[in-house]
Amino acid sequence: MNTNLKHWKEAATLILAAGYRLGADGPALRAPLTAAPGSLTAAPGSLTAAPGSPLGSSHGGSHLPHKSCFDYGVLLLKRSSKSGFMPNAYVFPGGMADPSDFSSEWLDIFKSFTNYHNFGLRSVKQPAETRPPIFATDRLKLGSPIPGEVAFRICALRETFEESGVLLVVSKQEEKGLLKSVQDRCVADPVPHSKVDELCGSELTKWRTLVNQNPSNFIRMCRELQVLPNIWALHEWGNWLTPTGRYGVTRFDTAFFICCLQEIPHTLHDEREIVRFQWSTPSEVLQSYQAQELWIAPPQFYELSRMCRFPLLKDLHNFSSQRATEGCEQWLPVLLKDEHYTSLLPGDKLYPLDTSGDAKTDTSTDPQLEDPQDSGLHRMLIFDPYTTTLQITITPKYNHLLPVVGQASPHDS
Repeated sequence: MNTNLKHWKEAATLILAAGYRLGADGPALRAPLTAAPGSLTAAPGSLTAAPGSPLGSSHGGSHLPHKSCFDYGVLLLKRSSKSGFMPNAYVFPGGMADPSDFSSEWLDIFKSFTNYHNFGLRSVKQPAETRPPIFATDRLKLGSPIPGEVAFRICALRETFEESGVLLVVSKQEEKGLLKSVQDRCVADPVPHSKVDELCGSELTKWRTLVNQNPSNFIRMCRELQVLPNIWALHEWGNWLTPTGRYGVTRFDTAFFICCLQEIPHTLHDEREIVRFQWSTPSEVLQSYQAQELWIAPPQFYELSRMCRFPLLKDLHNFSSQRATEGCEQWLPVLLKDEHYTSLLPGDKLYPLDTSGDAKTDTSTDPQLEDPQDSGLHRMLIFDPYTTTLQITITPKYNHLLPVVGQASPHDS
């Protein structure tokens, strides 16, 4: 964990998507999720979208897929009204990194994998000089033998367990097959994880309480239950930084991961920081946001809009699994205030070259009045807490997705 950062605290979050169970109220359970080796849903310079979802400029003319098109839900947790950061917001599970996530004790837990680069995680093609610092920082120089790629996955898994009770682990029996996959360099397919209900419920409840009391108990739990945190099931998705002066003093440098499960696991909020949970399709969440039934922060709005490209879980899994080796871009939103907030993202023609923690830009241009066909737009227009519009004409880096935009609001330019 990097305690030398001036502006941010390092954190990790997990976008958890899971297929609806077989039953009258939902679609049939799909086949086991496997990524086709060597396939990449979005080829360089192009995007393959789900049927009916338009490509190109992400302006107000496109529409969210109906919720019935989706065969999966995404886990969202409502933060307590007493939370010091984004109270009452619906968020993906996750939280601040703890020193125990970088503890050398993990070397014993992962001893079968320590001889492999990043404990057997697939290598990222992105050049080291363009990697976000949260991944590129040499953790050995900060006193930890645990690579950042591993530690932040541990953090995301630990926080998910603390906040929702969902524990994603690899059992000793599954470890042997995983090790063979690593040796054969075939970890493109997802690793089976032990479902929560396959372990003793009372035992998990006990450990969840202990981990909430002290994050280092996550190490102890893995040792005593003889399981490994399933870091291999988490695929790199993005890196968001909290902008200046919008959400209080606390700011986070957050690694975003994504994981697709075959079916929704047993879930329970922690009754502390989290007061409720819900599994909903991406379009349901965005429509509830527009109807002012819940509030989501801009990163959640953007990422859920991206996920609307893939109403089918197997397509989302294949894309996220294969794209993850491309890497990601660090995004620090830069806010302009006029009649509304404009959140500039990297690639926008007004985005400043200075991307330090206090990055700002001065412009007399009203971003709302930009020509929708203008090139070099990558921004969010925030008119009020429940009205957000995306303007995007750039090509995403690292083979990532353009968001799907909901029905145009009256404010759309």
